[in-house]
Amino acid sequence: MQTALLVILVVVVLIFGFWLIQYSQFRNEEKKRQFELKRESQKSISPIRLRAYERLALLLERTKPEHMLMELRAKEPAALSAWSIPQVQQYLLQTIRAEYDHNQSQQVYVSDELWDLIINARDQMAAFVIAISAQLPKDATAQTYATALLTAYSSNGTTPTDKALEYLKNEAKEIM
Repeated sequence: MQTALLVILVVVVLIFGFWLIQYSQFRNEEKKRQFELKRESQKSISPIRLRAYERLALLLERTKPEHMLMELRAKEPAALSAWSIPQVQQYLLQTIRAEYDHNQSQQVYVSDELWDLIINARDQMAAFVIAISAQLPKDATAQTYATALLTAYSSNGTTPTDKALEYLKNEAKEIM
């Protein structure tokens, strides 16, 4: 009877040991497959993510006052002498909105923190465009508005746009 129990115990220990070895090999193979799958996925995703970072950097650069005003001058050379402040302001706000809308899908490829910084930069820039016009006298010209906008922006220190760009560059470096 003791011999039979001893044999059964040895068989159970051997079966358990065999199962443990097989399970360990199975897990290692599964980890290898997951690693290979992730590596292959990264090969195709990395270029897409880098393009997303490039597009978002362009979004942030294109919504800076100096760029938007240069674009306005390129499209409408007489705009700052012929338009009113509300017209220029509307153009700037539409530009900000259009750039953001055009690149909204890129949020899939960046961190939530970066996307929040981009949304904050957009909102702060829109508020800035409105706030500068509110500070000017009623009879101010669009040229005066543009000058005030550029002066205030350049003396504003580190802007939300600058913070978002810095974070974007650092995050992009991590995947390169």
